Amino acid sequence: MCGIVGYIGNKNAQDFLIGGLKRLEYRGYDSAGIVTEDDSGQPTLLKAKGKIANLEAKVAKAKREDHAGIGHTRWATHGEPSETNAHPHQAGSIYLVHNGIIENYKELKSKLSTEHNFVSETDTEVLAALINSFYQDGKYPLSNAVVQALKLVRGTYGIAVISTLNSSELVAARAGSPLVIGVGETETFLASDASALIGHTKKAIYLNDGEVATITANQINIKTLDSQPVSARVETIQTDLSAIQKGGYDHFLIKEIMEQPDSLAETLRGRIDLENSLIRLGGPNLSQQELKNIKNIIIVGCGTAFHAGMLASYYIERFADDVTIQPVIASEFRYREAHIPENSVALIVSQSGETADTLACLREIKSQGVKTIGIVNAIGSTIAREVDGGTYVHVGPEVSVASTKAFTSQAIAMIMFGITIAEAKGAKKSLLAPYIEEIAQLPAEIHQLLQTVPGQIRPLAERYAKYDHAIYLGRDTAYPIAMEGALKLKEISYIDANAYPTGELKHGPLALVDDRFFELVLLPDDHLLDKSISGVQEVLARGGKIFAITNGEIDLPADSTLKIDTKLKLLTPVLFNVVCQLFAYYVTIAKGFDVDQPRNLAKSVTVE
Repeated sequence: MCGIVGYIGNKNAQDFLIGGLKRLEYRGYDSAGIVTEDDSGQPTLLKAKGKIANLEAKVAKAKREDHAGIGHTRWATHGEPSETNAHPHQAGSIYLVHNGIIENYKELKSKLSTEHNFVSETDTEVLAALINSFYQDGKYPLSNAVVQALKLVRGTYGIAVISTLNSSELVAARAGSPLVIGVGETETFLASDASALIGHTKKAIYLNDGEVATITANQINIKTLDSQPVSARVETIQTDLSAIQKGGYDHFLIKEIMEQPDSLAETLRGRIDLENSLIRLGGPNLSQQELKNIKNIIIVGCGTAFHAGMLASYYIERFADDVTIQPVIASEFRYREAHIPENSVALIVSQSGETADTLACLREIKSQGVKTIGIVNAIGSTIAREVDGGTYVHVGPEVSVASTKAFTSQAIAMIMFGITIAEAKGAKKSLLAPYIEEIAQLPAEIHQLLQTVPGQIRPLAERYAKYDHAIYLGRDTAYPIAMEGALKLKEISYIDANAYPTGELKHGPLALVDDRFFELVLLPDDHLLDKSISGVQEVLARGGKIFAITNGEIDLPADSTLKIDTKLKLLTPVLFNVVCQLFAYYVTIAKGFDVDQPRNLAKSVTVE
């Protein structure tokens, strides 16, 4: 969620901190702040509510040549958005920024109230005061004070701490909230996401849960909370600067929608053998016998990742006929007393690889001895490191809060995994070949669609932007697309959009049809087209405003119809999803809202 940056070296700390926070804007925030120190430890603390531009204006009036500092973008959990609640928080000589939630902060605050005058409503200020109580004006090393404080904490955290008594070091620690250390020649960087480090260094160390790092300009010392030394592995950041820039587009969202032919091609690279009609996935680390023995698949995800898992499940059950598939919402599944049968495998799906609920499920599932396979985009992320095997989707950075290209590649990666199971079980090539061929064709099909549909969808989107409510309808493989399409519309345009299986209309949703609603109906040209059209007729008979998306020949008195041309027969819903992404984008443009940073939302959800 929130963003953390830190710097210590020989360059201007304010410049890096502001630039780094701008790189992390996509994560969602409502206020921002930085603190820097000069060589004598004199601090300069600057905070602002709202956009980073407000903070940047303050920095311009208070320029310093300081060489150390930490910064933060806050997404409110405890206390309203305000300068007072913004990070960094101070207690004595301690300044601290924090991602996560301290669950026992009230208990700790009560004990600390006699020695610290609390001014904010946050749990973070409590942690700063707790560290300061152990630091005792520098009588003990800062890292020791941090460790002692964290041993009393319950909850999740990614923190960066500096002290005015020692401007030559900063301390970082994590438990459930990501932190990455950037290694320079005579400088060291810190961030909650590697995108803040791009252009400054290619070398990175990813902290693990329970690790504490003491960082200077020339040295990084990492230990566990039990004071055990850690031999850190320096990894290479593979993203370049162009991947996190708009590249001539008005918004990151439309850029990422338009990137899908290329991002999906990267997902497929080296994994399809068309000549032999085979899928070749090396990452899952499962033998042919292990694949053959799989009887149950649990697909774990949140939001868009869950919808991708739902879509994949419809396809996998078509060709892996002795496998039971259960997509589950991570925030619910983590608290269930679920029985996971023998011969199961769990697909753990997350764009960021840091989603807190999904990560909690991963750890619980692993504790039951179940094999876990990650479907992750962010290389080096926590989920990617903790699963037994996995498949990186390689879509590149996804900056806009609303996920688009990750959905497409997640769904296809899971379908390919399902095909590898079917192959191991001896499924006929005649059954699998059509799916493999269409997967290979998808990047070109999406490219063709993106050449023609945006011009058609924009005027339609402008027409429907006036509505406050929408119903999305689909059957079979189109139902998960309806769910994902409704999610996209509601999260960026704030239209109250909900999805239903078309066959469920008469079981309740038909009561909603009136002139406040429009109904977006997905009508793939498949074996259920006639039944789907019957559902549309039910809506039309009640005065509904139908927007139909199809690849077939339909004769309906719909309010609007968009027909897409495609050679695909099986994977058409993936194309429908791209149309829904474009529709949500242009509706939001018509309404004049912030496309990339919708209110109240964050990109990487690292808290419950």
